[in-house]
Amino acid sequence: MRKRQIVKKSEISNNALLNVITPIGMGFSKNSLSVGENIGKVYGLIRYPQKVEVEWLSRITNIPSTIVSIGWRPVDNATLINAISRSVVQQRGLADGAKDPLSRQRAEKAADDGEKIIMQIDREGETVGLMSVSVMPIAKDEKTFKKVCRRAESMVSVMKCKMRVIPNLQKESFQHISPSFPTNAKIESILQKIVPISTFVGGFPFASSGFNDGEGYYFAQDTSGGLVIVDTWRRGGDRTNSNFVIMGNSGVGKSTAIKHIILSEFMKGTKILVVDPESEYKDLCFHLNGDWINAVGGSTGMINPLQVRPSPRDDEQEKETDCLYQDEGYGMNDLALHMKNLEIFFNLYIPSITDMQRAVLKKCLIELYKDFDITWETDINLLNAKDFPVFSDLYQLVQKKAEKEMEHQVYADLALLLYDIAEGSDNFIWNGKSSIKDHLNEDKGNGSIIVLDTNALQETSDHIKRTQYFNILTWCWEQMSRNREKRVLLICDEAYLMIDQKVPQSLVYLRNVMKRARKYEGALAIISHSIVDFLSESIKQYGQALLDIPCYKILMGTDGKNLKETADLYDLTEAEQELLLARKRGHALFMVGAKRLHIHFEIPEYKMYYMGKAGGR
Repeated sequence: MRKRQIVKKSEISNNALLNVITPIGMGFSKNSLSVGENIGKVYGLIRYPQKVEVEWLSRITNIPSTIVSIGWRPVDNATLINAISRSVVQQRGLADGAKDPLSRQRAEKAADDGEKIIMQIDREGETVGLMSVSVMPIAKDEKTFKKVCRRAESMVSVMKCKMRVIPNLQKESFQHISPSFPTNAKIESILQKIVPISTFVGGFPFASSGFNDGEGYYFAQDTSGGLVIVDTWRRGGDRTNSNFVIMGNSGVGKSTAIKHIILSEFMKGTKILVVDPESEYKDLCFHLNGDWINAVGGSTGMINPLQVRPSPRDDEQEKETDCLYQDEGYGMNDLALHMKNLEIFFNLYIPSITDMQRAVLKKCLIELYKDFDITWETDINLLNAKDFPVFSDLYQLVQKKAEKEMEHQVYADLALLLYDIAEGSDNFIWNGKSSIKDHLNEDKGNGSIIVLDTNALQETSDHIKRTQYFNILTWCWEQMSRNREKRVLLICDEAYLMIDQKVPQSLVYLRNVMKRARKYEGALAIISHSIVDFLSESIKQYGQALLDIPCYKILMGTDGKNLKETADLYDLTEAEQELLLARKRGHALFMVGAKRLHIHFEIPEYKMYYMGKAGGR
C-alpha cells in the first residue's frame, strides 16, 4: 500500500511565485495614479494646431517615459457637414454682430476653418472622424515624475497643442489608455475632436526613426538606423540660434563629429573659423584649400591688440538687449569701445596690475592714440593696420613719462610690467602690426575655412594663453559681425583654455558673442571635455549661459562628477545618463531645441579622407 505524503502548507509557500501572480497594487487620486511602485498621471489633448507637419503625431508618441493612446472613429459625413454648416452660419452671425475686434476675428477664423473642412469632405470626398489622444507620463519616484511631466507639457506646447490633466477621472482615464480595457465613453466625449483622416494618417503616430528638417544636410543616424537631417540655420519654434555645444571625454569622437559638421557647413558655403589648440585641423584646412595661420605672431599671424577694430551696431530695436557690454550705448565710438577690450586684455596679461597702474595705463593709451592721430571722432574704417601703434610705442611713451612726471614711480613700475610685451619674451606674440587680415585674401574667394593654430601657446603660462585667446576672439568677432548676410561659424576647440576665474570679463565677452551671433548670421561652437569647467561658483553665471544658449547640444561619453553635473544641468533621464556613461565612440545624445535623440555618427569614407590624420580618427 503506497503511503500518502503529507506536506505542511508553510513548506509549499513560494513568495516569488506569489509576487508574480498577485495583481499589482493600484491607487487613484484626483489628478494622479499609482501602478505598483510607479507614479503616473493621465493627460488629454484638448486642442490641436491649425496646421500640422508630416509625422506630427510621432513627436507626441515618442516623448520619453510616457504612454500614449490614440483613438480614431469615422463619423457619417452628411450629418457632420450639416452640423458644420450650421456652425459656420452661426459664427458668421457672431462676426457680423461682434462689437470688439478680437471676438469678430475669432468668429471669422472659426467660420473659415469650418468652410475648409466642408470643402475637404464634400468636394474632395475625404473621410473625417473623431480623434482622441491621451498621454500618461510615468516614473518611479516623485522627483523624476515631475521632470517627466514638465518635459511632456513642454514638448506638447512647442507643437502648439494644449494638454491638461483629466481631474477626478484618473481611473477611467487609465482604463481608456490601457489595452486591457475597452475605450471609455466618458473620456472619449471629453477628448474627441473632429479631424480629417489625412491629418491622422499623415501624423504617422508609430514612426520613431530619424529626424528630418526637410532641408539641410546629413548629420547622423539614430538608433534605428534612420537618417538625422538637420538644417542648423533654421529659425522658428524652439530654435532661435545656430550655436553648438559639444562635450565629452577624450577619445569618444568629438573631433570626428565637429570635422563632419565643418565639412557639411563648408559645402553649404558657410565661412568657417577654427581656433585650434592641438593642431588637429591643419590637414582638413589644407585639403579644403583654406588658410592655415600660426596665430602666435609671426609674419602672417600677428594680431595687434592696439589696433582699433570697427564695432558692429545692432538694430535700434535690439540695442537694449544683447550688447557686448551692459553700458554700451549707441553714442559710443569705436575707440571708446576698444578701450574696454584693452582693459580686459591687460587684466588677463597682468593679473597683478593695481588700480593706480590701470588708471595711468589708460591715460597713456589715450595719449598714444592721439600721437597717431586717432581720437574719439576718428572713423576707424578709413584706417589700415599700419596706422595703429604697437606695444614698443606704448613702452617708450611710458618710459618718457617715468622720467618727467611727478608720479614717476608709478610710470616706472608700469614700464617694468610692459617690458616683456614690448621688448622681452612676449613681444613676438603681440608687438607688431596686424598681418592676419591681409592674409585672408577674401576677394579671390579663399578663406572659406580659416584655422588659427595656437599649438605653440600650450607650453606658455596660463595668463599668456588666456590673453592671446581673448585677442583672437576679438578678431574673430570682427569677422563674424562684418557682414550680416554671410554665414560664419566659429569653432572654439578646447574652450576651457579661454576661462579665467580671476578675470571673468573674458568669459562674459565669449557669452555675449554667443548671444549676439544670431543677429549677424553667425554661430559659435563650444567644444570641451568637462561641463564642470564652466560651472565653478565664481563664473557659473557666465559659464552656464554658454551651455544653455546653444540650440544644438551634442553630449558624448562621460562619467563621474561631470556626468552628475551634466544630468542636473540638462535634466537627463536614467536612460540618457546610461548612454553617456557607456562612452561608446561616435555615440551621443543630440538635443535639437526641445527634441532629444540618441545618435551615432556614421561618417562617409570620403569625409574621413578630408579629415586627415591629426586627431579625429
